[in-house]
Amino acid sequence: MLSRPRVALVTGATSGIGAAFARALADRGWDLVLVARDRERLGRMAAEPEFRGRAVEVLPADLAERADVARVAARLEDSARPVDMLVNNAGFGVRAPMTSADSTPHDRAIEVMGRAVLVLAGAAGRAMRVRGHGAVVNVSSTAGFVTMGSYSAVKAFVTSLSEGLANELHGTGVTVTALCPGWVRTEFHTRAGIGSSRIPDFLWLDARRVVETALRDVRRGRVISVPSFRYRLLIWCTRRLPRRAVRWISRRISSGRNDSLTH
Repeated sequence: MLSRPRVALVTGATSGIGAAFARALADRGWDLVLVARDRERLGRMAAEPEFRGRAVEVLPADLAERADVARVAARLEDSARPVDMLVNNAGFGVRAPMTSADSTPHDRAIEVMGRAVLVLAGAAGRAMRVRGHGAVVNVSSTAGFVTMGSYSAVKAFVTSLSEGLANELHGTGVTVTALCPGWVRTEFHTRAGIGSSRIPDFLWLDARRVVETALRDVRRGRVISVPSFRYRLLIWCTRRLPRRAVRWISRRISSGRNDSLTH
């Protein structure tokens, strides 16, 4: 047992799955380091009644900026203020086609959801390994098992990275879990400009239940966490289909979005 409160650092903590993680961990008695770009939203989040009685540190950072990533990594490696769980959640949808002349959205996606995940998970892993305990949660996506543009590619990277890091830290007392949800009811799709009206109701997940599943799987030491039986079944099938079938399914899912894209 620790003689101090456990501390979790959550990126993308002001909305969606990140906010659900922060609230669930506070409810379990964890202190928090909340990371997001918007300082005002961080302040409002930290002042919520759910965090009363918990120590909440806010750390404004844009994870597309490498200097900001380095600051968050330094916080994870601060031995005077140890972090027991990292939730790498910051992310966004990518609507731009890969054939667009402007690669900026893809560059930013790779920085925030690729490089930053690698750097922060590595920093957390180094610090936690020395102490002999800790958990890293990288929020990936079921999109990483299909072929829907650069978002799928980045999320496939996150899942594979998590499995590799879990191997590297095996036996150290530090666990690594890739959380791979499907469609979750948050502001994620609206902010990305992605239409969601064609998605069947039964495929939508609640952010709080996604987090409950993730935290249960972290306790069990699971490396891949896929919330809900229906998504576990879908991913089981996807992994066994021929790749041409996966590409066909991906085209069908993406068709509604692509029709509205400006090339």
